[in-house]
Amino acid sequence: MSRIRPLELVQLGLIAVMFLIAASAWAVAPERIPIHWNLQGEVDGYGGKFVGLLLLPLMAFGLYWMLLLLPRLDPGKANYESFAKVYGLIRVTVIVFMAGLYAVTVLAALGYAIDMSMVVGVGVGLLMAILGNFMGKIRPNWFAGIRTPWTLSSKLSWDKTHRVGGWFFLGLGILIALAGITQNSIMLVATVVFGMVGLIGLVVYSYLVFRDDPDRISPAGTLPEPKSE
Repeated sequence: MSRIRPLELVQLGLIAVMFLIAASAWAVAPERIPIHWNLQGEVDGYGGKFVGLLLLPLMAFGLYWMLLLLPRLDPGKANYESFAKVYGLIRVTVIVFMAGLYAVTVLAALGYAIDMSMVVGVGVGLLMAILGNFMGKIRPNWFAGIRTPWTLSSKLSWDKTHRVGGWFFLGLGILIALAGITQNSIMLVATVVFGMVGLIGLVVYSYLVFRDDPDRISPAGTLPEPKSE
């Protein structure tokens, strides 16, 4: 019988801990649990125990299996071998983020004073920065990475767009974290503008590289059908 890989054990262990926390907190948690906060960190949404204590663990469990199985459904699944370690680290990063978010949510439900605006801002910023660090190592596929019609039709466009995209997501992550720490409205607006302009810029850049790539290809199924005589 094959052994479970360490990265899988980390993810399954974190998910198991989330469910154990839910079981431990069930008896002492209030009937109405905070599940949503506005930009000022004020609670503006409540849920019952099932939603407040089990929704995030169930989402993490479902996401674990989805990210595990998607490569097997990808038409380019053979390419995952070239970045298998990076893909595994991306999956771990996402589950770690969800586990951390769940931990502070439970603490808030139990009455601890948590500045959710700062915590979520820093958490999302770190997530984006870490994913940006991995971005340049992702090889062409249909599910992970910056997938535009042009990155999927040109290896050169894929490689260059992901290298530039890695720096963009790193910068965006830093801005999001700073916005969460400072909770400054000007910083928040600057972060949103930077994110929107950057995403549009990546799409345009992927096209420009594709346009000048002599080895670009037409995606499967987009070539015109041969004319019948």
